[in-house]
Amino acid sequence: MNPSVLRRYDWLSLVPIAAGLWWLLAAHRAGWLIWAILPGVTLLGSGVSMLLWHEMGKQTQVMAMGAFAGALLCLPAAWTGSAGAALIALALSAASFLVAGRTALRYADRVEAAPPAPMEAKVYAKAALDEALLGYFVTMAKSPTGDLAERMCDEAGKLEVMLGDRGWLADPASFHKAPPPPEQVRQTAARAAGFDHQRLRFPSAFMPDPLLPGADRWLSLQRNRDCAAWMMRHDEPGRPWLLCIHGYRMGFPLADFGLFDPKALHHKLGLNLLGPILPLHGPRRAGWQSGDGFLDGDLLSLLHAETQALWDLRRCIAWIRAQDPGARIGVLGYSLGGYNASLLAAHEPGLDFVVAGIAVADFVPMLWGHLPAPHRAYFNARGFDHQRLRRVLQVVSPLARAPQLPAERLHLFAGTADRVVPPDQPLRLARHWGRPIEWYPGGHLTFRGEPGVQRCIQGAIAGAGWAR
Repeated sequence: MNPSVLRRYDWLSLVPIAAGLWWLLAAHRAGWLIWAILPGVTLLGSGVSMLLWHEMGKQTQVMAMGAFAGALLCLPAAWTGSAGAALIALALSAASFLVAGRTALRYADRVEAAPPAPMEAKVYAKAALDEALLGYFVTMAKSPTGDLAERMCDEAGKLEVMLGDRGWLADPASFHKAPPPPEQVRQTAARAAGFDHQRLRFPSAFMPDPLLPGADRWLSLQRNRDCAAWMMRHDEPGRPWLLCIHGYRMGFPLADFGLFDPKALHHKLGLNLLGPILPLHGPRRAGWQSGDGFLDGDLLSLLHAETQALWDLRRCIAWIRAQDPGARIGVLGYSLGGYNASLLAAHEPGLDFVVAGIAVADFVPMLWGHLPAPHRAYFNARGFDHQRLRRVLQVVSPLARAPQLPAERLHLFAGTADRVVPPDQPLRLARHWGRPIEWYPGGHLTFRGEPGVQRCIQGAIAGAGWAR
């Protein structure tokens, strides 16, 4: 951390304070106040907090969310209140957005092996966008409370003992089984975001060991028991297949096509694309949002979620190979998808390449760090600390086993200003793989179009001999 951050007051906090006050006081019409409450309260609260307490994290997340909301709400505020006041509110919200990004980067832990993020306005904006997303994730996450928190503490100890006694902690590969290909796959023609594709559905057939704590609860999630995927396939045989693994809270074509760019990958490069939907996402969701229960609620459910994710991904690969013998298969995953791409690399032989983009390598510091302080104190007192959680999740960690393909077929890219998956995460995976990272000067949500990202993906495709 730069010593310049060691100051009594951060006077840039006056920008969101002024923005919040303006939103709340600029007009007294009821129509204005309806739209002003959210950005006004969040900007004022986060600004005062930033001024008085130097504990960055939720402050910059809330500030970025409030500023983003202000930019969206200035138009209806202008329509129902005052156009002039709305323009000033928009300018103050935009300035607060940049302050959130700049502050988050200035207070971020410096990782020596990663290039520093450029301290310039466009990078502040990218970091602030990440802060807003992270704030949304944290705000919407369900922290374990009451009986669930108590049950987690009891089951964590039982899981650790069982995983150790069965030899699974020492040999994570023995915890996972290679799935057979599905016998029947339902295919339905569909169109989304201007792209024709096929929707695939088939039984997952995943069965956790019935003695594992939580196995019965996991199997009770009925919609999760079927695999879902989207596919774009050429009529010409022999085309390579790219397995496209989406990120957290995604898993529906409109969002996934924005990540995987069918125009470039399917039409221009001529690849067959298969996009499996991860457990609890998209049509497999268990809550009202895609991804509910994967990284929140019962933290131990992540063991079952990732075990099934690996099973389902390998089942998709088995299906490709069953109906296209000799198929050349590569993997591209982003964020949570990058984690699963690297987990797949540790357990699936015969892949042409794996690209792990903006990838999580270890969920534990991220999950533990975002828990409220009283929760961490309670879990620690009950013997359920972050080390125990790491041991339980070791069997689904990409860092627990060497990859099953040569190092030159492994590729990574990451953002120097990423606030969702900070640079130390892809660096841990890079050290495990013995591979360099293709860095780009941006955040988690802004990797599309970055030259470094394109070099990484194109290098993986060319290195596999797929270039047309």
